[in-house]
Amino acid sequence: MENNFYIKKSAEKFDAIVVGSGIAGGWAAKELCEKGLKTLMVERGRPVEHRKDYITEGVKPWEMPNRGKVAYELVEDQYNIQRQCYAFNDTTKHFFDNDRDSPYSTPDDKPFSWIRGNQLGGKSLIWARQSYRLSELDFKANALDGHGTDWPIRYRDLEPWYAHVERHAGISGSVENMSVLPDSVFLPPFEFNAVELSLKKKFEEKYSDRKMIMGRCAHLSTPAPHHLEQGRGKCQARNECQKGCSFGAYFSTQSSTLPAALKTNNLRIATNNIVHSVIYDKKTNRATGVRVIDSETMETHEYFAKIIFLCASTLGTTQIMLNSICETFPNGIANSSGVLGHYLMDHLYGAGASGRIEGFENDYYSGRRPTGPIIPRFRNVTDKQQKFIRGYFLFGGASRDTWNNFAQKEGFGVDLKQQIHNAGNWNFSLQGSGEMLPNFDNQVSLHPTKKDKWGIPQLHIDCTFYENETQMLQDIADTSAEILEAIGVKDVVKYTTSHKERPPGLSIHEMGTARMGKDPKTSVLNAYNQTHDIPNLFVTDGACMTSNATQNPSLTYMAITARACDYAVAQLKRGKV
Repeated sequence: MENNFYIKKSAEKFDAIVVGSGIAGGWAAKELCEKGLKTLMVERGRPVEHRKDYITEGVKPWEMPNRGKVAYELVEDQYNIQRQCYAFNDTTKHFFDNDRDSPYSTPDDKPFSWIRGNQLGGKSLIWARQSYRLSELDFKANALDGHGTDWPIRYRDLEPWYAHVERHAGISGSVENMSVLPDSVFLPPFEFNAVELSLKKKFEEKYSDRKMIMGRCAHLSTPAPHHLEQGRGKCQARNECQKGCSFGAYFSTQSSTLPAALKTNNLRIATNNIVHSVIYDKKTNRATGVRVIDSETMETHEYFAKIIFLCASTLGTTQIMLNSICETFPNGIANSSGVLGHYLMDHLYGAGASGRIEGFENDYYSGRRPTGPIIPRFRNVTDKQQKFIRGYFLFGGASRDTWNNFAQKEGFGVDLKQQIHNAGNWNFSLQGSGEMLPNFDNQVSLHPTKKDKWGIPQLHIDCTFYENETQMLQDIADTSAEILEAIGVKDVVKYTTSHKERPPGLSIHEMGTARMGKDPKTSVLNAYNQTHDIPNLFVTDGACMTSNATQNPSLTYMAITARACDYAVAQLKRGKV
C-alpha cells in the first residue's frame, strides 16, 4: 500500500466519508470508489499493510515467548476482556483492542464481553469467516411472532446483492436447495473426513427433515480467475488465519475490498483518527462531516463530505451517534424515534454435546480445515416448540485426539511417549448458534460521568439473555446429545454454560441498536440503511439489524452495504441527498 493514500488532515470536501474499515467499511469504500466517488475512510486504529504487517505469520508456537501464552500481567492490565476471544493469544494480540484505553461499563449482574479489533481492516483480520445468507423466514420472523419491528426488506431485495458480494469475496460451499439456508454463489466446498461422512449418512437416514452439510466460509478453496487477478491464492488450511494471511486466501479488507478501492485512486485513508461525532447542519438537515481526535497527538479536526457512511461496528457506530448531539437531536443524531441504542442482540452460544467414535483407527485427515459440518435450522420451522420461539443451527465435527491433549492425561515415560506418538481416539461434537430476541431493555447508552482517555463518554452496556434464550440453550444441549446418541456416538456428554460464564458479546455478533424499519417512529433506518431523519447519513454495519436470525451475520453486512451504496450514489446524482 502506497503511503500517499494516507492523510493526516484535509480541507477537501469529499463525496463520501466511510467511518470504519472492517467488513462493512471495506465494502462501502470499494463500492463508493468504484462508482466514482472521492471517498475518505476514517479508521480509529493504526494502519495495517497486507503481508508486511502480519508479523507473527508462520512463526511456530515454540518460537514464541511462553509458547504463545500471553503474560499474566499484560492480560490483567490490557486484555482482560479480549482474552476471552477464541482467537486471542500472543501471536494475535496486536490485532485486538487495549481494554485499558477503551473502557466501558456494565451493571454488576449483567456482564458483556465487547471484543474489538481497532486497526485498518478491523475485525475482518480475525473473524471466523463463516458466511451464510439469511432466508425469507428470517426476514419475516419479527412480523410473524410480533417480537421486534418488521424488516423493511425481504430476501428478494437482498438476493442479487448477496450474489454480488459472494463473487468478489469467494465463498466455499455446496448447493443444497434449502429454504432455511439459501444457496450462495459458491466455490467448491471443503471436504468431510471419513468419520463425518459416515455420521452424515446415518444422520440423514434418521432425520429426513434435516441435513448435515459442510459449513460455508469466505475461503478460496479453489480461486476463480478474478481472485487470482486480485493477488489472492488458494487456502492452505494452515489455521494461521487470525495472524493474517499473506495468500489472501480468506476474505479481509486488506486482501480484497481495500485493494479494489485503492485501484480507483478515489480513496484516501485517515488512520489513528477517532471519530468523536457527526457534524450536523440544521438549515439543510444534512450531516456535513465528522469531528475526529488524533489518537497520537490528541489534536482535534474535522473532515467534510456529501454523504456519510457509519461502519464503525455495531457499538462503535452507536457510540458515535449517541455522542452526536445538537439542538435538533439532543439524544443522539437521527434519534427522533428514541430507539437508538436499544434492541442490542448477540447470538446464543455455549451449549452442545460430544462423545467418542469407535473404529476408524486407520483413518486420519490432513491440514487444518477452516470450517466443519453444520446442521441448518430445523427448530420452529415445521415443528412448534412450546418453551421458546425462533431457532438455532448446530455445528461441529469429528477429529482425533492430538498430542496436546496429553497435558491433561495421566502417565509418564516410554508408555506415555508411545501414546503421544500415535493418534488418539476419534471424537465428534455438536454445539449451537441460537437466535436472540430483540428486546428494548437490552441497550447501550453514554455513561453520565465516565470518559475514555480521549475525553469521549464511555458506553454503558446493559444486556442479558432472557427466558426464551435460556430455554433454547437447554434445547441445544438436549438435542445435540439426542442426535449424537442416535447416530452411534458413545459416552455422550452434554453441557450448557451460564450467562455469566459466557456473557452476551462473546459470540462477537453484536447487532441492533440503530435498527432498520418501516416506521420512523420505531426505527432509525429505512430499507436502504438511510437514517429516517437525515437523508445523507447511512449505517450499514451490525447496528442496522432488525433481528439476528441464527446465521453468522457478516455476509449480510456485506450485501446490505453494497445495496445501500448503490442507492446512496443514485440519490446523490439526483440531488436528493
